[in-house]
Amino acid sequence: MNELTHIPDELLVKMMLGEASEDEQLVVKHWLAGKPENRRYFEHFQTIWQTSRTLADHSTVDEEAAWQRFKKRTEAQGRVIPLNTSQGMFKWWSVAAAILIVAGAAWLFYKPNKLSGAEQISIRTTGETRKDTLPDGSVVTLNKNSSIAYNEAFTNAETREVTLNGEAFFEVAPDKSKPFKIHVNEVTVTVLGTSFNIKSTDKKTEVVVETGLVQVENTAKTIKARPQEIVTVTKGQNDLVKEKVTDEFYNYYRTHQLVCRQTPLHELVDVLNEVYQADIVIENPSIRNKEINTVFDNMPLNQVLNIISETLNISVVQQNQRIILK
Repeated sequence: MNELTHIPDELLVKMMLGEASEDEQLVVKHWLAGKPENRRYFEHFQTIWQTSRTLADHSTVDEEAAWQRFKKRTEAQGRVIPLNTSQGMFKWWSVAAAILIVAGAAWLFYKPNKLSGAEQISIRTTGETRKDTLPDGSVVTLNKNSSIAYNEAFTNAETREVTLNGEAFFEVAPDKSKPFKIHVNEVTVTVLGTSFNIKSTDKKTEVVVETGLVQVENTAKTIKARPQEIVTVTKGQNDLVKEKVTDEFYNYYRTHQLVCRQTPLHELVDVLNEVYQADIVIENPSIRNKEINTVFDNMPLNQVLNIISETLNISVVQQNQRIILK
């Protein structure tokens, strides 16, 4: 395959939205593996994209007009190549383009992402988890398809600030003079030195505290959480819901263990569907709340299902790609 000097930005958007075909995914992966600057470009592009999606909720920009101006300007540079894009993807891309144009973000193409004169550094995962140490000594473990970004000079600032997309476990190096802040969706988590997990999706953000004390805030409220407490923030709602942690499922991508302690079957099934990318359904409502006590230690799904079947005395039936529990 010939080396690609550049690929359409629309194709990168499709990749980030999970709408790229298998052939398109191969094109992107080949391009990313070609040169280090390709991956840096993609990481900068993805950071801009996530920021644009957040800002889009509050945008009053004429998206269609901005998109047409964007295309006219970039087509002159040979950047935009028409693709068969879905309406949803075009909607988001037009919003992002509008915001970037209004904001004067002309540095989108191969220019460093800057914040207060310093370069923005990104750490990103795709199909595997990754553990990394930040310049201040804090350790972060990123789940698959997640990323964090921070200013290269953040250790010299009054606060150590990072932006998260996806899920990560933080072990923050203590420094009372420089609080550590994580920005995720419309939520800010502030700590001095502690360990906790943050998981963000399009619908909600969850913060689970293992040690220390964290402060969780959105645009309306602020709440503090202690060890073995979880704070849930649902998108579009002002409430911050704090509860006791009843399981350790949030740790799976770090420990590869599913620890069940009187766990209802329906909760375990939800986690199995996420962890194994499976389609498991409970056909018999009477078994939904059956409880299970065990530890699944890095097992393949078929072994997990066999143990569930024997332990709870239920049937497991495979129908094409769907797995039915009876």
